[in-house]
Amino acid sequence: MSPCRAVARPLIRKFQQQCTLRHFTAGAVRAAQVDEQQQQQQQQPPPPATQTEPTSEPAAADLDPNTVMPEFEAQLIKAGIMPIGSRRRRVAMRTTDSIPFEQLPYQAFQEARKILAADREDKLAKIRSELDKIARLERKDPADIKGGQPIKDIRLAGLRKEVTRLKILADVNDPLVKKRFEDGLGDMNKPIYRYYAEKKWRSYDNRLITQRIKQFNIVPDVLPKLETTADVQLYFRQLKIPPGQIVDSAISENPPRLRVQVFDKGERLVTVVVIDADVPDVANDGFTKRCHFLAANVPLSPVVTSIPLSRIKADDQLAVPWLPAFSQKGAPYHRLGIYLLEQKPGEKLDVALMRRLYSKRDGVSLKSLRDKFGLTPFGFNMFRSVWDENTAAVMTRQHAPGANVELRRTRIYSLKPPVKARGWEAKRQGPKYRHLWKYTKRIRGLSNARGWTKRR
Repeated sequence: MSPCRAVARPLIRKFQQQCTLRHFTAGAVRAAQVDEQQQQQQQQPPPPATQTEPTSEPAAADLDPNTVMPEFEAQLIKAGIMPIGSRRRRVAMRTTDSIPFEQLPYQAFQEARKILAADREDKLAKIRSELDKIARLERKDPADIKGGQPIKDIRLAGLRKEVTRLKILADVNDPLVKKRFEDGLGDMNKPIYRYYAEKKWRSYDNRLITQRIKQFNIVPDVLPKLETTADVQLYFRQLKIPPGQIVDSAISENPPRLRVQVFDKGERLVTVVVIDADVPDVANDGFTKRCHFLAANVPLSPVVTSIPLSRIKADDQLAVPWLPAFSQKGAPYHRLGIYLLEQKPGEKLDVALMRRLYSKRDGVSLKSLRDKFGLTPFGFNMFRSVWDENTAAVMTRQHAPGANVELRRTRIYSLKPPVKARGWEAKRQGPKYRHLWKYTKRIRGLSNARGWTKRR
């Protein structure tokens, strides 16, 4: 050991002892102080329970649909009142002391509103100019226009379409219009709200319907072509049914309700058809179609969106009443499609003729119906039906045959000759190779010689 290390070792030991003793003493003092504080807290009487319990009674703002907080939403919905707008909007309304939306005291917000107002004035000036052109063109005699009345109608339609586009551009950036649409207070007679509704529908629901049409082969099994332009929602007993969902027979026994939102102005007459595309045809070893509901001359507009099938009872509307959906035991699921077809403008269909043609329900062709009455498909939804515990009772109440019949697939035997066994084991199955059977036939748990495994 070097002389330096021999001299330094006693000093290091002394410093370590001092540090250790100092640390231990300080820890003991702190522990004693903590024990004294705990004893004092135990000796003090506990505070009354009324001071610590928080109040859970909702205030007036908590039960207001415009300012309700998330923890009171269930209580408000149970009372039959739905919250208005998003949670972020309701929190903002609670913290701004009911200041109108357009008067929020934010400088950037107000400056942006000035820019949007100037742009809106520019669009309104263009709208006035287009309306003047329409008025001048309407006053013109068709004989003075090259092409006559057809060209005049085409030019008027183009000008009116441009006016609609300018109206949308004038309000598309208005935060008040956007807020009113998100709150569900938009007037569908105005093109801007129809534009917002169509944009929202095409973002998801239209894609879902298009996917279901392709997934379940609606095209070409029912129609050669189908492009939806309206939002069709299906409800059974106030329960919204997603497209393609399997519905219990007891629920689908009652007629459904349709909510149809169109995105172009004006009232029109539509035909509603419900067709089952998977009815088993045992005699021909295939499938046929069956009509479950048929009604014509049903009014529809952007503001009149509800079509309850149970309330369509007039003689000039109802052709075939509602037949509950059912599927026989052993059959695959049935695809029941709800098709909406638009009639020609101002034309009513002959419902008595429809009743004579399709009252038998079986063998209905939607393509033939479309061509015969000049209809245009524009809306679609669907649900599925399978055999369940309620199907037999539903079929009995509707006097539908086949409730006691179970369908089974016919086994098709192969026409190929049996193939001889091949391989090492197949060549050594004779008595000559009896000494090898212990490796191939009498393996416990795997061999079939003593019945340990089942034949298939």
